[in-house]
Amino acid sequence: MGGMSRTKGKVGEREVAALLKSHGIEARRGQQYAGGGDSPDVVHSLTGIHIEVKRTERFALYPAMNQAQADMNEGEIPTVWHRSSGNEWVVVIHAEDFIALAKKAKANGIT
Repeated sequence: MGGMSRTKGKVGEREVAALLKSHGIEARRGQQYAGGGDSPDVVHSLTGIHIEVKRTERFALYPAMNQAQADMNEGEIPTVWHRSSGNEWVVVIHAEDFIALAKKAKANGIT
């Protein structure tokens, strides 16, 4: 990975942390040295969610999701956060995980 790509990645991780913070969620950029559950892209207070950040113009969905799954801790839901230049952040999540989260929200009175 080139220097420009690494810089763009770091900026993206900080942007996601700032976005979460703006919604009252504790978050900061992770320590990027090894990958895996002990060094996620963004460390946050959302229990059971792994965040993989991709700040790129050419988004490769399945490789990104595969990386999120490989890096997450057991029992976490892998999510991929993506943004290309000039666009807003989007979050990719497996359909089954989305349905499970929606059912939890409904059970907790959030509809």
